[in-house]
Amino acid sequence: MINKKRILVLAPHTDDGELGLGGSIARFVDEGKEIYYAAFSICRNSLEEGLSPDTLEKELNNATKILGIPPENLRLFDYNVRNFNSYRQNILEDMVKLKKELNPDLIFLPCSTDLHQDHQVIHNEGLRSFRDISILGYELPWNNLNFQTSCFIKLKEVHILKKAKALKEYKSQLHRSYLNENFIRGLAISRGVQVNSEFAEAFEVLKFIY
Repeated sequence: MINKKRILVLAPHTDDGELGLGGSIARFVDEGKEIYYAAFSICRNSLEEGLSPDTLEKELNNATKILGIPPENLRLFDYNVRNFNSYRQNILEDMVKLKKELNPDLIFLPCSTDLHQDHQVIHNEGLRSFRDISILGYELPWNNLNFQTSCFIKLKEVHILKKAKALKEYKSQLHRSYLNENFIRGLAISRGVQVNSEFAEAFEVLKFIY
């Protein structure tokens, strides 16, 4: 499956893609794969008072640059946080346009058990929009009561270091516990143990097309 050459990451909000598969993105870039990243909210309404409205947009640009995603491969939307359900049809149409524009081989999106309301919309509309494309669901443990680890991507330390470095660019969010480097590294070690690798990221296989 990972022989797919053009990969599209669907992130409900800025930083979700890096958190869910930042290490894998770094590996894919090293392997010469073409990575596109679509974030559906730059979370203007979630910023602390005094921060510029484009803070997270800038942080996303910095973070994805570290991972090796070219700026021209970013697609940013501006839906209101926690209100994606009100814009479900618009989001679906945006995804259909992305499919026509990019013709990706593999999609990454939030897993089926993600509890966040915006993540559920991206998951459901992603399944509708990319029904003839292989899809993997990434884990964000703080949103998951359970997670089906049916796919693993083995990683090296350089990939995890890039993931941690990229996430440090989200300076406006560093107070969040899941951005702690020890947590990021620990999860990658735990997933690696499951597949006899130093590090790994785990995914839910939602659809496999060969």
